[in-house]
Amino acid sequence: MRSITLVPEEAEDMWHAYNLVAVGDSLRSTTIRKVQTESATGSVSVNKVRTTLTIQVENIDFDTHGCVLRVKGRNIEENNYFTLGKHEWDSVSLERIDMATDVTQHADLAAVVMQEGLAHLCLITSNMTLVRAKIETNIPRKRKGMCGQHDKGLSRFYDQIIQAILRHVNFENNKGKFLLVHSSSGFKHSLKEVLQDPAIASKLADTKASSEIKALDDFYQMLQNDPDRACYGVKHIERAADLQAVEVLLVSDELFRAQNVQQRKRYVNIVDKVKESCGDVKIFSSLHVILFIHIKNSANFTEMIY
Repeated sequence: MRSITLVPEEAEDMWHAYNLVAVGDSLRSTTIRKVQTESATGSVSVNKVRTTLTIQVENIDFDTHGCVLRVKGRNIEENNYFTLGKHEWDSVSLERIDMATDVTQHADLAAVVMQEGLAHLCLITSNMTLVRAKIETNIPRKRKGMCGQHDKGLSRFYDQIIQAILRHVNFENNKGKFLLVHSSSGFKHSLKEVLQDPAIASKLADTKASSEIKALDDFYQMLQNDPDRACYGVKHIERAADLQAVEVLLVSDELFRAQNVQQRKRYVNIVDKVKESCGDVKIFSSLHVILFIHIKNSANFTEMIY
């Protein structure tokens, strides 16, 4: 078994770990355990002790709000580091390691989406969208000749938003980079329409989130104007990959967390074939979208269908 040692430095690192750890892997890390001791007089005391465990992974879960990785397994042996051992390291896992250890991989942008009384402060990284603050305030309605309460409520709401930005964004270094954009609501899903705005897309051209939104738009345009060049579903995509006919492959990272080893190998094999034929592979966070491809020419697609 070959292993790698990782030291998580920020919240998003745990998301990468979630995509790397699989059932059957061995995982070594420090943890806190409650130890109960009984004295000679019969009194019982409970202390928290930091210890190092190595477990055989049986179940994995990820809390998207707290960026917490929860791993369940049986202890198999008694290091201050996060060590992960796998029987096989495939190309997708190795690419995930490169992504996680690249010092340039930080939040691409911060966004506040708001409507009156509701706002979400989000950090958009190259792999996930994190809600760092939700501001919800009851703002009194305007009444004829009595706007004071409404104005006070609105002022209090805006102040809470500013405080959230100061806590989670380096405001001093980013004052000149703020943009005002229309969104239909203050909910997180409105970020998609913001990123689709051409004026915004041009300013965010170098971010991964923007490139993924563009890829989606290209796919929808292809479905509308030239549907014979687009397909989805594992069997069709495998056939296209065999024919070296894939131009762009979009795939969810959730597929690579499959507990069935043969199933995971199937998806990895598709990715490897597309890369070998100089196709572009975009692995989407499972918080976003799923699997589709652009086909280089419709003749290959026709052959694949029939």
